[in-house]
Amino acid sequence: MIPAQFDYLTPKTIDEAVGLLAQHPDEAKILAGGHSLIPAMKLRLAMPHVLIDIGRIKDLAYIREEGGQICIGAMTTHYQLESSDTLREICPLLPECAAQIGDVQVRNKGTIGGSIAHSDPAGDWPAAIIALGAEIVAVSAGGERTINASDFFVDMLTTALDPGEILREIRIARPSGRFGQSYMKVPQPASGFAVVGVAVNLTRNSGGVCQSAGVGITGVASKVYRASAVEQAITGSGLDEQTVAGAAVHATDGVSVNGDLYASEAYRRHLAQVYTRRAIEAAAACAK
Repeated sequence: MIPAQFDYLTPKTIDEAVGLLAQHPDEAKILAGGHSLIPAMKLRLAMPHVLIDIGRIKDLAYIREEGGQICIGAMTTHYQLESSDTLREICPLLPECAAQIGDVQVRNKGTIGGSIAHSDPAGDWPAAIIALGAEIVAVSAGGERTINASDFFVDMLTTALDPGEILREIRIARPSGRFGQSYMKVPQPASGFAVVGVAVNLTRNSGGVCQSAGVGITGVASKVYRASAVEQAITGSGLDEQTVAGAAVHATDGVSVNGDLYASEAYRRHLAQVYTRRAIEAAAACAK
């Protein structure tokens, strides 16, 4: 349970961190909250020669509105998101999701950027980020680029971040009109990770018809995914009980469902359908 030897660097700015990463492109790992990387290093599943700790970069921890977008710094902790009065009003999915992550200690130290960049197939944030259609801002020595959430999560523990890039910010369009959001999950009893987790973000028009829907599902497959068939089934409907139940049947369409000691493939598929229905119903109720 002792990590392999490594050099420990503590940049004070994002530019310094990017520069250090460029100097060690194949040897370095970025340390944010540390809840995923440190255990992997202790088990020697990860053995970076250089550890770049960005925890001292205070400019990366923020929640603010700019140009109709909610901008969240990568080092913003789960607790800061959970306790944000602003987010409870303008994007309640974020504090609702944050409140279900791990325990108090994890939420006070863990960060949204670290969680998203880790791309754990049972992580909570990826489902919310997918459902909200967020944009991920990555920075490197060559400049910045923006990655759509639907393109960001490539596979288990794999993202679209290139070598030398650091996740700097998450951007979400501020919801407007009659919108509803919900995150529901079945947690693993010890870790709190999602056996199945479903995030829903939807809007209704003045007649109560669903205009748009985003459904992100985590814990089911090798990566988080957008349940497009579910979204299509409820868009244009009045979100009545029969329609929602019929849509939820498609929660695992097109994905290879995992089976493990927490849930068999069949049971996990069933849970995905049940919790998709519940999350849509909860979001629809908020949008009335």
